[in-house]
Amino acid sequence: MMKELPLSKVYQLLEPGPVVLLTTAHKGRANVMAMSWHMMVEFEPPLIACVVSNADYSFAALRATKQCVIAIPALELAPKVVKVGNCSGRDVQKFERFGLTPAPAQCVAPPLVAECFANLECRVADTRLVSKYNLFVLEVLKAWIDPAQKNPKTIHHRGYGRFAVDGETIKLKSRMP
Repeated sequence: MMKELPLSKVYQLLEPGPVVLLTTAHKGRANVMAMSWHMMVEFEPPLIACVVSNADYSFAALRATKQCVIAIPALELAPKVVKVGNCSGRDVQKFERFGLTPAPAQCVAPPLVAECFANLECRVADTRLVSKYNLFVLEVLKAWIDPAQKNPKTIHHRGYGRFAVDGETIKLKSRMP
């Protein structure tokens, strides 16, 4: 028999993807935040929709510069990722505080995160839903991977300090590439 679930817990069922780090740079200062509210919306060019709360320090930088990097951390970075997500860039220089290495990007001002296994340089492609939903549509301009990080596992936010770890990969016949 089904049991009613409080609406406040729905996000735990539909969490869209791995927790990522979003970097911005504004007025000479780089910042990094943890984010799990994102999804792919197009393949080529790759478009990613993401929600950045207008209460987040990164919101103003993203809105002003229209540039960011989405850095994808592996499981080993989980403790740092949670610490990044539990404080504000208004109060903390997060790269320094948490021992993350900013690396120069090629197409955008915000830095890559050297410890992450992948980094996506992005520009804001659409802001029509920012005022209503804090939803930015980003176009990936350049993508980087660290080939030294073999078979990285990602973390997925399940709410209230709980995370799922990327699991076994299976392959099934599909018409999609």
